[in-house]
Amino acid sequence: MRITEVKAIYPRYRVLPAAWRQHFWQIAVRIDTDAGVSGWGYGGGGVAAVDVVNLHLRELLVGRTLGSIEDIADLWDAQYQASLPYGRSGIAIMAISGVDLALWDVLGRAEGQRVCDLLGGQRRNTVRAYATGPDSSWYRDLGFDAHKSSQTRQASEEADTERILEWADAARQTLGDEALLMIDAYMSWTPEFALSLTRQLSQHNIYWFEDVLLPDDLDGLAALRPRIQPVLLAGGEHEFTARDFTHIARAHALDLWQPDITWCGGLTAALRIAELAQQYNVPLVPHRGGEIWGLHFLAAGYGEDLAEKVMGKRGAKRDELWFGEPASQDGCLILPEGPGFGVEINEELL
Repeated sequence: MRITEVKAIYPRYRVLPAAWRQHFWQIAVRIDTDAGVSGWGYGGGGVAAVDVVNLHLRELLVGRTLGSIEDIADLWDAQYQASLPYGRSGIAIMAISGVDLALWDVLGRAEGQRVCDLLGGQRRNTVRAYATGPDSSWYRDLGFDAHKSSQTRQASEEADTERILEWADAARQTLGDEALLMIDAYMSWTPEFALSLTRQLSQHNIYWFEDVLLPDDLDGLAALRPRIQPVLLAGGEHEFTARDFTHIARAHALDLWQPDITWCGGLTAALRIAELAQQYNVPLVPHRGGEIWGLHFLAAGYGEDLAEKVMGKRGAKRDELWFGEPASQDGCLILPEGPGFGVEINEELL
């Protein structure tokens, strides 16, 4: 079959915070074919990425053949090469991510197979999920036994330390001694603050510290990583393609990689990153891996058996852009049936 149309759309979100995400949140990409099969993907980069797709990548893709995963890889390489003068990372790769996931969805629908089946078949019947947000009691009630909290620097070192220790005490008491607890610093800590917290949280058995420093500071991350053991130094959601993760690997900068499949270049890039992680014996847990795009990747046996579900607060309003994404069941996720990624887009938000 041949591609007949490619179109990126910035959804009409109703529940978005102010600041950059108002205009630069996720995009939806639709691909049509002459076989009458269409598919959808999800990318980053917002309104800028919409133009990258519609004004550039589209002209590379219309008329091209799509009949195998090798074709998808070839199309990925063509897009990367063409966008290289302004791309290689950031918004251009976020745009390619949306196109790539739409291509996988089209191929799965055309073949009558789930994406995980295109990847070689389902190897995990369930995937363990961890809840990201502030409400550990709610997550316990939903059956989660793994939880990550955002703990950025906000005030003095003393006040921030006290707040984080209070969270750790409450979360450990709520979820139990065997639960996984993780902390996301969102690039706001110093190495000294991380070392201080490592000592003070030693009895809480924290699994990882995430995005402690700026992602470009590979030397700083490499120096910090052995000093906070046994806590793992995690990161990678702000990195793109296997090229970036090669730099991380060579610098020995992170203990655990977290590529975002809707940002890093799509499923094609994620598979290449997973191959690199295996070569370097580094565990991989996708950022927002509990979304349908990451769930197929994990269910097919790639990465660790751990998927992030961004839960937010109990009762909070949220946009439902994709129908059919599975809810957690006793802290686990089960892949839905249906060809492609197995979800449908909410056209009211388009």
